Amino acid sequence: MEAGPLAGYPFVDFKAKLYDGKYHTVDSSDIAFQLAAAQAFKDAAAAAGLVLLEPVMNLTVLIPDESVGDVMGDLSSRRARIEGTEGFGKGWTQLKAKVPQGEVMRYAIDLRSKTGGRGTFSLEFSHYEESPSHVQEKVVAEAAKEKAEAEKK
Repeated sequence: MEAGPLAGYPFVDFKAKLYDGKYHTVDSSDIAFQLAAAQAFKDAAAAAGLVLLEPVMNLTVLIPDESVGDVMGDLSSRRARIEGTEGFGKGWTQLKAKVPQGEVMRYAIDLRSKTGGRGTFSLEFSHYEESPSHVQEKVVAEAAKEKAEAEKK
């Protein structure tokens, strides 16, 4: 479960129930039960329709009024959901959005560029959300490539 079957990330949010089992003094051992549980987990995971979750952040941006359009366009291209804007003093706007963490890893540089160095932002974790299929495919392909390269060494 520490290295999930989809892309090697931890497997979370699942529940398992054991309905029946047998113990035999000759054939049963701790390792036998561990191996049986591991195989049952792999079989169940393969049949479950797994998805990758991505962290979603609360983003608060303080920008000059003349930069609002540029910043909103940039955030939309980063899969952000704009939750609202409000005036924040003379000539300033505060913008709130939810955005996947992977989309704002280098956001400081881009915000500085769009606002002439005057914009600021803060990030706070909000929740996990299912990532879109094109993102999942990319992550799974990269994980498979890394695993193949590691096995060659």
